Amino acid sequence: MSDWLIPDWPAPAGVKACVTTRAGGVSLAPFDSLNLGDHVDDSPEAVAENRRRLTDHFSIQPAWLQQVHGIVVAHADPSRVVTADASWTSTPGIACAAMTADCLPALFCDRAGTRVAAAHAGWRGLAAGVLEATLDSLAVPPADVLVWLGPAIGPQAFEVGPEVRETFVKQLPEAAQAFTPSQNTGKFMADIYTLARLRLAARGVTAIYGGGFCTVTDPRFYSYRRASRTGRFASLIWLNR
Repeated sequence: MSDWLIPDWPAPAGVKACVTTRAGGVSLAPFDSLNLGDHVDDSPEAVAENRRRLTDHFSIQPAWLQQVHGIVVAHADPSRVVTADASWTSTPGIACAAMTADCLPALFCDRAGTRVAAAHAGWRGLAAGVLEATLDSLAVPPADVLVWLGPAIGPQAFEVGPEVRETFVKQLPEAAQAFTPSQNTGKFMADIYTLARLRLAARGVTAIYGGGFCTVTDPRFYSYRRASRTGRFASLIWLNR
């Protein structure tokens, strides 16, 4: 737990956030050790214990989601698992959580410190508008929102086909700057952080922080591209009680 990340951003004092790493749990290889995903064939008992450790460490109630690379934003509810790729809450002690292993986790809060949200954005969800939908769920002007971009696949590791570039550029011409030609003919290296920043900026968000990680090359994090049989870490945000 000593290497868990605390976001470096000017969030209000009552807004708390954390990104877990592989360390601090009981799961065995290849899920070692703090796998929080219950859908990756890890031992259910190990996942339950890992989640309990996280919950007890911060005295929070995480609202886990069944993520499907969509744009549904749910009201965070720790009592049930809903199918969605983002959640929001205004209730202290309830944590919005995004589980990832290369996809982009994005944490949101308003400047008044009254609402928080977390989103899971793979390239499909990002292109479909999951960040914009999460922004809308906060129901405050975009200029009053802060966003922190958590650990995701870096631009030197994220090779995509031309159809991915075309999808983003068709929606937002400025997105072309997030793609550079790959060594493989016809392919591109994509910068998911730049794509996220451009899309949020297009909606009027001016306070965007984080980025600069690479889950593929940083062994602290699970990475599906590095090893398809692996666990999931979580990015969480909540309001202090």
